[in-house]
Amino acid sequence: MKRRDLLIFAIAVTLPWFFRAPASAEKPLVACVSVLPQKYFVERIAGNQAEVMVMVEPGAVPHTYEPTPRQMAALSKAAVYFSIGVPFEDAWLPKIRKTHPSLSVVPTDAGIAKLPMRDAYDQRHAGDGSAESRGEDHEHGVLDPHIWLSPPLVMLQARHILTGLLAVDPDGTAEYEANYKRFIVELVDLDGEIRSLLRKRNGNRFLVFHPAWGYFADAYGLEQISVEVEGKEPKASQLQDLIRGSREAGFPVIFVQPQFSARSAEVVAKAVGARLVEADPLAADWAENLRRFAIELQAALK
Repeated sequence: MKRRDLLIFAIAVTLPWFFRAPASAEKPLVACVSVLPQKYFVERIAGNQAEVMVMVEPGAVPHTYEPTPRQMAALSKAAVYFSIGVPFEDAWLPKIRKTHPSLSVVPTDAGIAKLPMRDAYDQRHAGDGSAESRGEDHEHGVLDPHIWLSPPLVMLQARHILTGLLAVDPDGTAEYEANYKRFIVELVDLDGEIRSLLRKRNGNRFLVFHPAWGYFADAYGLEQISVEVEGKEPKASQLQDLIRGSREAGFPVIFVQPQFSARSAEVVAKAVGARLVEADPLAADWAENLRRFAIELQAALK
């Protein structure tokens, strides 16, 4: 082959490489989640291979959230949606599936036994032998969706996230699996840290406004008592009932969350001499948030 022909051949072979974007410049896949803590989970496993879109925006409540038209349109770019069983999904996931039929929907709560959402009424009447306490006239049928607040349950969710990522992006298998293994180690360490911290306590019951911490309590042998009654501010008679019980129990702290009004909690706190402490179940810095909550809880249970 003549030198001129060889040069032309070399240019023809190598030219495409000059115009190919480097791997780091390739657009990451778009994954969608329902709540902020899930963003933390997906990012730990996907690394920089995925851009995570969150449906329930900061300050909003997953129980009543409605996606914006902008969010519904943005789902056209997503490859996978990791659902978790929060109430708004019941109404919106069928619409999302219909509008975006190519979107892979992965239920990360699959295989997790949900706990009943126990409110202040249930807790005050538990074991009293009444029809209400047996559920005959007080049937809620509402299951607690806050499974992301239990590190052991997040281990199960992480496996579903890994499976979902591998299905839509098999080329990323090595990175996803390595990140998943590291994340599981982090979860085991966090779980052990919280267990060690909460061993140093004198009580098992703590007072919250909204009953979001049931799975956390279940994981660590605790019991949450809520101010809220059936998702609503308690009536005056119910509030007085709760104040009497709280005074007898000597709760020093009431945990409130920023998504709800703390008005009733403030009334109880003032009546029993407790202080309000913010504990956000939807915080983005998931691991640090659980550490902070465990530290505050340990101090309250001394």
